[in-house]
Amino acid sequence: MSVKQSRRPHREWLWFLLSILIVGGITIPLWQYFQPAESTAAYWAKWNKERVARLLLGPEQILCYLCFVWSGLLLLQRYQECLRQRQAFSLGLLPTEEGVRVLPEDGRPLSRRIDSITRGKPFILAKMIQLGLSKFSISRKATDVGEVVRTQTEVEQNRMISSMGILSYLSWAIPAIGFLGTVRGLAGGMSKAGNQRDPDFIKQVTDQLGIAFDCTFVALALSVVLMYIIHVVQRAEELLLIDCQQYCQEHLLLRLYDPQPELAESVE
Repeated sequence: MSVKQSRRPHREWLWFLLSILIVGGITIPLWQYFQPAESTAAYWAKWNKERVARLLLGPEQILCYLCFVWSGLLLLQRYQECLRQRQAFSLGLLPTEEGVRVLPEDGRPLSRRIDSITRGKPFILAKMIQLGLSKFSISRKATDVGEVVRTQTEVEQNRMISSMGILSYLSWAIPAIGFLGTVRGLAGGMSKAGNQRDPDFIKQVTDQLGIAFDCTFVALALSVVLMYIIHVVQRAEELLLIDCQQYCQEHLLLRLYDPQPELAESVE
């Protein structure tokens, strides 16, 4: 059973494509009008195999690719885990029939039922429900169950944040490596300052400056893409926790019932 959303999706990709059409429809005609055809052809003629290789295959760029691919694999694993966790919504962990109530005495049987359904696999939703049922069996108060669900949500959220440590480092390392290439290129250009009599002086300096700008360009481009992917995965994890809370709200908290509340008060 899927969790019903309380609001419409934002359709971000639709607005992104519309933005591309609007910006492209304005800038492309202006570019063709103001840019002479000869200069455009000369610009693209510069991008031969040697220039592309120098742009994409420097040592700093290769290190950036390594960090980017490593980050991508880690994010893919997290996203797949998020999809696996969502399978719990369709396992029927709690009764969803209209009018069903959950009594304090139902806590242990329902917990055993959840264990048999999940077959020992770790699910965030199953853990929340079992902790809530255990608390309800002891305190017989729905408010205590709600507090347990909120606390467990915070625990899972903190666990997700702490596991992002290596990804945070890699997202920082990529532009840092690019700036190392920038420093190397600038240092190489400055080292040629005493060779003005060399006929290849200008070419040597521009090549070194090209290294500086190429490293920065590739690193920042990869960083932009990586940060977007991180945002997508983080949002998927946050929505998972929100949906788990909503599931517990609809199928657990609103169905809790103690036929003898005065007994619980006397025990306290």
